Parts: sequence; C-alpha cells; structure tokens
Amino acid sequence: MRKLLNTLFITSENAYLFLEGETVFVEINRQKAGQFPLHTLESIICFSYNGATPAFMGACAKRGINLSFYNPYGKFLCRVAGESRGNVLLRKKQYRISDDKDASCKIAGNMILGKVYNCRWSIDRTLRDHGLRVDVERCRNAAAYLTDSMEKIRKANIGRLQSEEEKMKKRIRKEENLDSLRGLEGECASLYFGIFDQLILNQKDDFYFNGRNKRPPLDNVNAMLSFGYTLLANDCAGALEGVGLDSYVGFMHRDRPGRRSLALDLMEELRAVMVDRFVITLINNRQIRKEHFRLSESGAVEFTDEGRKKFLAEWQNRKREQITHPYLQEKVCWGLVPYIQALLLARYLRGDMDGYPPFLWK
Repeated sequence: MRKLLNTLFITSENAYLFLEGETVFVEINRQKAGQFPLHTLESIICFSYNGATPAFMGACAKRGINLSFYNPYGKFLCRVAGESRGNVLLRKKQYRISDDKDASCKIAGNMILGKVYNCRWSIDRTLRDHGLRVDVERCRNAAAYLTDSMEKIRKANIGRLQSEEEKMKKRIRKEENLDSLRGLEGECASLYFGIFDQLILNQKDDFYFNGRNKRPPLDNVNAMLSFGYTLLANDCAGALEGVGLDSYVGFMHRDRPGRRSLALDLMEELRAVMVDRFVITLINNRQIRKEHFRLSESGAVEFTDEGRKKFLAEWQNRKREQITHPYLQEKVCWGLVPYIQALLLARYLRGDMDGYPPFLWK
C-alpha cells in the first residue's frame, strides 16, 4: 500500500476493502494491513481481485472519493465516483483544452520534453556503463543533439504572444507551435532510433536493429518494442480512465476514431525508460533468445508462446521494482508510474498545479 497525492494505492491482489466508521479498513488474507481516514483521501486505486464491500463503495460515492478497480496486471475494470466530484467537469476541461491548440501545446510540449530527456538519459546510461563497447563519438553526438532539441522544444512550447501584432497572428502561431513540436519530436525519435543498435551489446547476430518498423515488425528487436509499447499503452489508458480522463482525447495526438490519443501522449515520456531499457536489458542479459521468435507467413516476426510468456513474466517483475519518483521524491514501483503521471495530469487540468510535470528519469 502507498499513499501519494492524497491517493491510496492498494497493490496487493489479495486485499479486501471495507468501511469501519469513517475509515477504510484494508484486510489482506484476513489480517489487518492498514486503516486510513476517508476525509484525507481524494481517490483510491485498487489492484485486487477481492474488491470491496458495497457499503464502502457507497461511502466513497457519497464523499466524492474516486474509487477505481484494476486487475493485478493493471487492466482497468471499473470506477466508482460520487456526484460532488464526478469526472464531468474534469472531462469538459480536457475537451476544451484539446480543442485549444495553444493550451494543448503547453501540455504536449512537456510530454515531448520528457520523452527527449529520457532518450538522452538512455544513451548517457550506455556511455557511462559500457563506453568501451560502443561508438562513443556517435553516441555523444546524438546525446548533444537531443540536448539542443530540448531547448528548441522549450521555445516552441512558450505559446504566449505579447505584442498586439503577434496577437493578431495568434491563430496561425498555435498551429505552428504544435506542428513544430511534432516535427522536433519526429526528428529526435529518428535520431534516437538511428543509434539504438549501439545500445544492444550482446546477441548482435540475432538482435540487430536497422531502424524502427511496425505493422508488422520485421525483426526480433522491433517485435519486442511493439509488444512492449502495446502493454505500456494499455497501462496508460487504464490509468487515465481511472482518474476520470478520456483516454481517447489527446493533446499531441489529435482525435481519430478508435485511437486512444491521450494514452499515446502519456506514454511518450515513458517509452525510453519503461520499454526501451527493458528490451535492451532482456537482450543484453540473454533473458530473451532467438528461439523465442518465429517468422509468420506474412513476413512478420512474432513471439512464440514461450517467448510471449517469458516477456510478460519479466515485464511484471520489472513493474514491481522500486524506484524514487523524480518529481514526488517518494518510493514507488515502476508499475505505478503511469498512474501517478495520470494523477498529476488530472491535477493540472483541475487547476491544482501550474504545469504538468513530465517523468524525467535520473
């Protein structure tokens, strides 16, 4: 159990919640695990099969406490929200910002900044730990380019025009700022994936990387990345729905039927640290091998059943690892990071924070 941002995280799959007076009583295997006053909580996020009593759910609804249920793997199941703090106002604010490209630019810029920062961190990590096994000059040049791009992203993200003449051009500038951010993001992603093969140190004959390809993935590394991104997108979508946001209405990724645009926005800053480094670790530590893949009739590279089970098992182990959240400075597990970022985004949209703080890993 963790209490962060006035949110109680119940991470044990055997936990059961019930009401005792004005408190939430947490029981695990019929033993008391914790007790918290309801008036101190804004939301409860529960990753448990056992669930809660109807009386407790009713108490949360009456007090406006957002109660969200997920399975232990992070799949969103349902949410209980009260009238006084329903998600209607939050979603209306989300829709208004999504329609305002200037306001969207401010959020999208922070998310892209987080993405580029974490890509640079990934390169710096390899240079620090394995400088003798990589092309140092090439990696340093890529890291320097990403650092310069971060400053350009900050400038493109300003979105505040001062003079009257500039205000007359505001509508055009909004489009330019958002398009400029997308262009910078695309350039940085292309450069990052251009040196991604340098980060792979072992099993090079079987795990080579000549560029990002998808739909379908044409090599083992791209198959792993695509599968990992799918898992992360599902976690981000569930996290956003759990805090009352619409995962289909984004700020950088615009509306498209059937696309969870806001989930894709949120996962941008988490790709490098949660999926890319995970894939690199599996390869370099030889936890995944060439026999875990097969070539389909369509030419796509796919996991075997054993390979998929291995990847998922290691993914769950990874999500249990403890880290210190760089913004909150609190101990959390990797698996809670999308949920914390979703909470921070919701707080910003409600006006409780001056800006959305992206996840900047150190």
